[in-house]
Amino acid sequence: MSLQSVVRWLLPKEDHFYDYLEALAATAHEAALGFAEFGKPDVTSAMLRKQIQELEHRGDKSVHEMEEALAKTFVTPIDREDLQRLSSDIDSIVDLTNGAARACDLLGVDQPSKPMNELIEKLVRCTQVLKDTMPRLRRHEYTQLIEEARGLRTIEKEADLVFREAVSALFRDPNIDVKRLLREREVLEDLENAVDQCEHVAETLTHLAVKNG
Repeated sequence: MSLQSVVRWLLPKEDHFYDYLEALAATAHEAALGFAEFGKPDVTSAMLRKQIQELEHRGDKSVHEMEEALAKTFVTPIDREDLQRLSSDIDSIVDLTNGAARACDLLGVDQPSKPMNELIEKLVRCTQVLKDTMPRLRRHEYTQLIEEARGLRTIEKEADLVFREAVSALFRDPNIDVKRLLREREVLEDLENAVDQCEHVAETLTHLAVKNG
């Protein structure tokens, strides 16, 4: 056992760091749910962008608060580098979701296409898993963390298939307008990247589970 591990075991733990991670996961899921409202008659792309932008600011605030707490804390429940990496990874999901919402507004996407809706649904599923899974880190339920990380990878593979088929269909359609092709591809790519980032968080959680289990 390393000296840091011995010190961590002997001294009181600063478990509030888990609060930051759980809040970030909840924010990521809220952003995904907000995006899922896009396409309803009373939800415009401008409204979507504003809502997700506010959630991005909330996520950034949580990351900054964690960084400040890390700078003031000697003993952390898990390695401080891992805490910082995980918080940044989760916050990136919100950033990428915001990028997709911004693209919808700036590029004039008034209604999500069927593939967009499919990717949004994958993002909602992934962030729901992360929100439900994150408390397991606090409880040291590492076996369950690894199992749920595998589930996230499965959803990411499904999203990758949706993305590739959608982009292929766009380029193969001889009647599609070039501006529409580029517009839809941009939004699809942003959404796929957000789902892909969820899978990246799964890899980080698996690393933590193996390291600390």
